[in-house]
Amino acid sequence: MSDAAQPTAAEVRAAAEAVKAALDRHLDAVERRSGEDDPAVYAAFNALAAAAEDYDELLYDAYDEVTPFEIPGDGSLPVYTGPDEPSAISVLIRRDYTVDEPHRLLSQAQRVADLDPDADPAADGQNGAAGHAGSSVHAALGVLFGEFEPDEIASRHKEFGLEEGDSTLWVAAADEAAEPGEWLNSPFDEADPERVVCRFDVSAVFDEELDDEESRETLDSER
Repeated sequence: MSDAAQPTAAEVRAAAEAVKAALDRHLDAVERRSGEDDPAVYAAFNALAAAAEDYDELLYDAYDEVTPFEIPGDGSLPVYTGPDEPSAISVLIRRDYTVDEPHRLLSQAQRVADLDPDADPAADGQNGAAGHAGSSVHAALGVLFGEFEPDEIASRHKEFGLEEGDSTLWVAAADEAAEPGEWLNSPFDEADPERVVCRFDVSAVFDEELDDEESRETLDSER
């Protein structure tokens, strides 16, 4: 980033002092907690997380350094600020994959292109001669995601040589339906967590937490 946009040393120092103060407030809240779900502890936790994030960002911008700790969020949504009775909604979906078996991905894309040459992005001259669907991962992904619906790819991902990662689906309230083509140039810029009516997350970390919980329950029962 430019020198003009960089935070000053004083701003970084102030952010560090804010983290120290937030740590003190968090410890004080923990020591005075009235129960397992004490709102004061919850508020102090969030304040500490916010202060730590601000400090981390300023430290990186000013010195290209990061902090050695990370305060995880609890996964909850912020307070909903959208309309009580939405007249329109946006459904935002993210699914992550790793290309686990490139050869399978390439062969499946070539098979699609052989059956339907128009499915090959190279067939219209965009990437050279036709018949290149199975020559690169880049081309193969374009063929498969152009031919199959995302839900079908999700259900058949192993067949396409892909391994599932995390996924999330947000149902967000809108004041009114967008005009055709209105947001296509930047479809994800206006994702507002405060307008999310509901969300559904899938992650291997949830399975790990469940396994840990089951292990603890097993140990407790054995005792």
